[in-house]
Amino acid sequence: YGVEVQYKVPKVPYRETVRKSASAMYRHKKQTGGHGQFGEVHLRVDPLPRGSGFEFADEIKGGVIPHQFIPGVEKGVREALDEGVLAGFPVVDVKAAVYYGTYHEVDSSELSFKIAARTAFKSAAESAEPTLLEPIMSLAVTAPDGFTGDIISDLTSRRGRILGMAAESGRTTIRVDVPMAETMSYALDLKALTQGRATFQVEFARYDHVPSQLQERTLAQLRAADEG
Repeated sequence: YGVEVQYKVPKVPYRETVRKSASAMYRHKKQTGGHGQFGEVHLRVDPLPRGSGFEFADEIKGGVIPHQFIPGVEKGVREALDEGVLAGFPVVDVKAAVYYGTYHEVDSSELSFKIAARTAFKSAAESAEPTLLEPIMSLAVTAPDGFTGDIISDLTSRRGRILGMAAESGRTTIRVDVPMAETMSYALDLKALTQGRATFQVEFARYDHVPSQLQERTLAQLRAADEG
């Protein structure tokens, strides 16, 4: 039909999180004639167990930030979550608590506190050992017994963790967890490795930390791809 097709390797949906607790503050102050903008937010970020998502806590005491501005603080934090702190991926499994701040009787608004909270969260997260999370996939690879060794060797080279094997009627099924980033060309590679005699099933398992020795290289590759 004269349609030009372009093939691209799918992008890995990384996530970001933090490894430790950290605090930061930011004062947003702007005067442009008439009413200005003012909001000061002190935030603490804490890591949460994997799969927890996001929690927001209002720990303000004594009304140092009036309650009507707290929704603005949460909105600012959620915006920062979506933007990420390392490579632009959403931040997950983190708690953000606002515990102090100041306001101005005239110049404070929800917008001012949203801007302050957004910057305060990013500063705190940058000090909380931010790290990349990568999706881990569960694979079940079935092939004639004679290919088992080659398949296991290949999966291990892809940072795969073998979970178990089962043999039946001359064929072996290998169960393995492997990072999605290592499986982008797996269908073609497995076909070449086994002369087209293997099949596999794959499903998402969980997110896990990118190994520290690989994180800088991964971040450099992601930044290069964005610039390209």
